[in-house]
Amino acid sequence: MSKFCVKCGKEMDDSAKACPNCGAPTNDTGIYKRDIAMAVILSIITCGIYGLYWFICLTNESNHISDDRETANGGLALLYTIITCGIYSYYWNYKMGKKMYEAGKLHNKDISDNSVLYLVLAIFGLSIVSYCIIQSDLNKFAD
Repeated sequence: MSKFCVKCGKEMDDSAKACPNCGAPTNDTGIYKRDIAMAVILSIITCGIYGLYWFICLTNESNHISDDRETANGGLALLYTIITCGIYSYYWNYKMGKKMYEAGKLHNKDISDNSVLYLVLAIFGLSIVSYCIIQSDLNKFAD
């Protein structure tokens, strides 16, 4: 099975220590453990710019752990969200809950199906809370 770069999504050899396309270092799981508090602080300080990057990373890494090559990558998901004036983000939040739950079952991790919770948070403008919960679940895969 080939590895995919979590930064740019390019396919690379299983033995690669860094992505040949963008130079990003790899790890065994392809998932980077992020400090959730720091990600929230950076999102606030940068007026949401880091939040966009975080959104892309969450999407790419969840696709990686769930072996989902059919779903849009992070860049496309962000583009769809912009084009639909945020409506796609409701779908994205719901789908992320389902995807994380399925990945947890696939890899024997204790992850709840939070799809409805993520959708409700998105409706009330609290998607950053969903990002935090998703990142917490992704951090379980990085260990």
